[in-house]
Amino acid sequence: MHVGLLIYGSLTAISGGFIYDRNLVRYLREQGDRVDVISLPWRRYGLSLLDNLNSGLRRRLTQAGFDVLLQDELAHPSCFWLNQRLRPRLSYPVIAIVHHLRCRERHPALLSRLYRRVEKRYLASVDGFICVSRTTGADVEDLVGRARPLVVAPPGGDRLTGKITAEQIAAKAVEPGPLKIISVANLIPRKGIHTLITALASLPHNGWQLTVAGSLNMDTSYVGSIRRQIAQDGLNARISLLGTVSDEELAVLLPQHHLLAVPSSYEGFGIVYLEGMHFGLPAIAGTAGAAKELIRHDHNGFLAPPGDADALARCISLLVEDRELLKRLSLTAHHSAAAHPTWNESAARARAFLQSFLR
Repeated sequence: MHVGLLIYGSLTAISGGFIYDRNLVRYLREQGDRVDVISLPWRRYGLSLLDNLNSGLRRRLTQAGFDVLLQDELAHPSCFWLNQRLRPRLSYPVIAIVHHLRCRERHPALLSRLYRRVEKRYLASVDGFICVSRTTGADVEDLVGRARPLVVAPPGGDRLTGKITAEQIAAKAVEPGPLKIISVANLIPRKGIHTLITALASLPHNGWQLTVAGSLNMDTSYVGSIRRQIAQDGLNARISLLGTVSDEELAVLLPQHHLLAVPSSYEGFGIVYLEGMHFGLPAIAGTAGAAKELIRHDHNGFLAPPGDADALARCISLLVEDRELLKRLSLTAHHSAAAHPTWNESAARARAFLQSFLR
């Protein structure tokens, strides 16, 4: 099977969406499929709309000998009109990989209407959808109906090397000292790190430590505001901003912590929640989006409304004060991750879906 994959930027970029795309490409190639990556430049949303007029891209797509073209839905502004113009001239189906819809994020009203209109037109221009969660699949069908084939193939949780036993998890939970919290997130407003810091600032400072692992370069203005917030709350000794870490470093960091906290305003899935659970970390996430498909409140983690620092503080305080509760949630989180499909199992599901278009 000859597969094209259209993305923004580089497939090596560090984010949940690119981790998903990389693992799908890896699996397809391991099965003997040929995968050609078409990379479009990262630009502002408005400028990306101009790609629909790009004659070079139009020629490349019409002349390609693909059996199927995958498009990361993140690149929808570049394709929403182009796909419709090319449809009569393409000999292969176009399938969107949908992580989450931009119009489901929080935006000013005018922008939300623009995103919804463009995204709806894009989704109507493709032949099928690979969605990373049931929530995302429902969002897609809410926007364009159920006329097109759709498969849910969630990310796996077995990407990082290293293992931890139930005995090690239980011992770590009750060890003396502060609650060690880690956030694995690129520092952008949607990830809610500012809300997490507000919550932590309201708790006794000697009861916790926070490590934040993620890019500090995607939104430098936001990172500046986070650094000021930390300083103003007197938390420089309690919070570490590591910046981007490698997979190998992350596999070392996660088992050293007790709790994963990424209280995003919206997540299409949240691979990091699952990866934290793999190492026995209960997760704190937001109630919006698909995190609830992984996290059951007070079972393997906690869910809090987006932006609700008081709710976050209450959840964290429970674990600071009750290490037996932490142990129970940690062991349940570990069990939850073990029961989740692997990357190869999900990628096989996606591949079978692609092959169904070739019959």
